[in-house]
Amino acid sequence: MIKLSVNLNKIALIRNSRPGDYPDLTAHARTCLAAGADGITVHPRPDLRHIRPDDVHQLSTLLREYPGIELNVEGNPFEPPRQHYPGFLALVAQTALHQCTLVPDSSEQLTSNHGFDVSATGDQLAPVVTRLHEQGVRVSLFMDPDVEQIRLAAQLGVDRIELYTGPFAAQWKLSTVCGEAMFKRYREAAECALGLGLGVNAGHDLNLDNLVHFIALPGLQEVSIGHALIVDALAMGLTQTVQAYKARLSARVAL
Repeated sequence: MIKLSVNLNKIALIRNSRPGDYPDLTAHARTCLAAGADGITVHPRPDLRHIRPDDVHQLSTLLREYPGIELNVEGNPFEPPRQHYPGFLALVAQTALHQCTLVPDSSEQLTSNHGFDVSATGDQLAPVVTRLHEQGVRVSLFMDPDVEQIRLAAQLGVDRIELYTGPFAAQWKLSTVCGEAMFKRYREAAECALGLGLGVNAGHDLNLDNLVHFIALPGLQEVSIGHALIVDALAMGLTQTVQAYKARLSARVAL
């Protein structure tokens, strides 16, 4: 079964548009978990546009009540401390989490839009991977579907890769034929990762429509979905939406 980790960034973004704690992030996390979500993902950024450091701590505490449910924290490992932001690796060290997904995004980016170039950053990433492993954290690296880069990622000792699925989603939106052509790159990348002993996650712009095809990816263990899921929840309700995504992911059994 492919696991669903619900990204709560958009809930936090709505909350931050007004003073106070409405909507309540942890309450919505509970709703997702009650509906069958397998994990919670957050991506704290230095500008605190959505997830804040205290959110990460509160979610970490919350998930102690849910054995087997994982907290996945995403972010750029090279982000230094700033006002009200302790730095990404410091925040991770302060938090009990299961998986850390390293993402090469800058503070200026609207959202993540590419994977790591390990040939350029491998020397800087290697001690980060070691440090996280010493803390007992599973390490996933945000990657484009590039087999050469994935081979370099394996040399760093990461546990998994998370395939950046934005290009697949964009091609699928054009037509299923375009999406299927792009999917071949992801299949090759996943097969390469599996052959190197890496786990395979995926995320970015996945939705109920394009998941129909993407769930056939070899060895796919987990998808992290936030934007589309929260948008769908506006019409369907959060509980029903999480259940719909879980049902879509379970359809893989029939393929």
